Amino acid sequence: MLTGIHVKNLALIDEIEVDFSPNLNILTGETGAGKSIVIGSVNAALGKKVSKDMIRKGAKEALVELFFDVKDEHILQYLDEIQVPVQDSQVIVSRRITPARSVNRINGEIVSAAAIKALGEMLVDIHGQHEHQSLLHKHHHLEILDFFSKWRLKEKKEVMAKSYDRYMDLKRELDQSVVDEEARRRDISFLEFEQNEIASARLSLGEDDLLTAQYKKMSNSRQIMEAVSSAYRLTGYESGAGDEVGRALRELIGVEDYDEELAGFRQQLEDIDNLVNDFNREISGYMSQLSFDDDEFHQVEQRLDLINGLKAKYGQTIEDILAYGRETEKKLDKLKNYDIYLDHLRKDVEKAREELKKISEEVSQIRRSSGEKLAQEITQALKDLNFLDVRFGWKFDRLPDYTRNGIDDACFMISTNPGEDMKPLAQVASGGELSRIMLAIKSVLADVDSIETLIFDEIDAGISGRTAQKVSEKLALISRKHQVLCITHLPQIAAMADNHYRIEKEPKGALTTTHITPLDHEMMVEEIARLLGGVQITDTVLENAREMKALADQLKSGKVSGK
Repeated sequence: MLTGIHVKNLALIDEIEVDFSPNLNILTGETGAGKSIVIGSVNAALGKKVSKDMIRKGAKEALVELFFDVKDEHILQYLDEIQVPVQDSQVIVSRRITPARSVNRINGEIVSAAAIKALGEMLVDIHGQHEHQSLLHKHHHLEILDFFSKWRLKEKKEVMAKSYDRYMDLKRELDQSVVDEEARRRDISFLEFEQNEIASARLSLGEDDLLTAQYKKMSNSRQIMEAVSSAYRLTGYESGAGDEVGRALRELIGVEDYDEELAGFRQQLEDIDNLVNDFNREISGYMSQLSFDDDEFHQVEQRLDLINGLKAKYGQTIEDILAYGRETEKKLDKLKNYDIYLDHLRKDVEKAREELKKISEEVSQIRRSSGEKLAQEITQALKDLNFLDVRFGWKFDRLPDYTRNGIDDACFMISTNPGEDMKPLAQVASGGELSRIMLAIKSVLADVDSIETLIFDEIDAGISGRTAQKVSEKLALISRKHQVLCITHLPQIAAMADNHYRIEKEPKGALTTTHITPLDHEMMVEEIARLLGGVQITDTVLENAREMKALADQLKSGKVSGK
């Protein structure tokens, strides 16, 4: 549940902080007061693209923070997966917007825009002012049906998507494998050359590293010999360091009986003498083994040239070259046994197609049966919204070929007047009717939707009178199971508020500022009166507003019927 928002320096907002409650939260205000900016702030925090021009004039940056109380295990699991800590069920989503960039955080941890968007889709369902227009595009209709059927469809759609990918991979391989006889002979000849070149090299893993080290040693053998000979001479026992250490040791031995402390120095010199002696002996052995053979050097050089040439053609390492050789062998086997390979591949493609056909038809059958149930529930919801003689259903067609989403091409069919044939929704509904149809769909989906917070931005477009009353009752019904935030101009909807907020703008120096005021009961009545009466609010209008609020409270408590 969205428990509150904090917005600073965004558009007309200097700084606002608002707490929201469960059930139905209503936001009202004059046109242009900044109502949609509040919803825009929520959108911005949840990853929607925001222009840098939205930063309030004179400010260096804008900030939006959303505060949620989250108990849903799936959401908490997702936050754990992206390594965001959660304490006491509180989740804070924030976005800091500067002219150069935006920074997204969840509970103080910087996260990607994709992570914010994914979380937002789990936390809030936002229905914007013109979202109902999406109903005119029939590809959204199948999305709605799949959402309604998600518990029955989820696993089967995953299987179908994998089955489609396998079928397409095999079909693509088959298409690429069909070659004429002359091209096949050329391919065989070329692959045999590559395979023989790799096989004849008789490569072994790590061979190149050993040869490189050997080549480096051989090509620098003269410098090595000079340096080693010099080290041997300087540490030797003929006018070298070993001779000098031995002399120093004899000097100490001659006087150590006169002072016990000298024994320690003598011991250190003995150790040094032994180390120099060992070093001199070992380097002498190294020198005796050090030799240079021109033939051996040229063999190493030629072998390295061969390996490096193969690397240039087939891969950066010997392992890559050998892997390329194995792949070449497989291709050769296919081409040499081409008819057998092609026959097996065709059978695999046909088998994959049959599997895809089976799962696609199973998905289609579930959609059709779920579609009937969804149509019945939407029909009832539409009747609740004053579509008294409505008929609502589906038209299912089969796509010409398989897709990752199945074989169904489906669209809503509707008749809003007695005697009229059912037609595609795009050919029948007006703007106001689309708003109500979307609300009906949302109310039905709300029962299967785990998203706790629903936001409606002017869902009441194009309606009034008794229809507006029906819409208000439907919103109140939805708010029994979900937190609802709704921006409205209609007094009938405002009267249903469990919590009511007035959005106003006022001059503040050279700038205009939007602010939000939570309303108590009497202030709610006054706001309803403003919506009813416009400029002049008379005592009669106030009394009507008070009566409308009282009736709405009775409807919500079930003391009177809304029919």
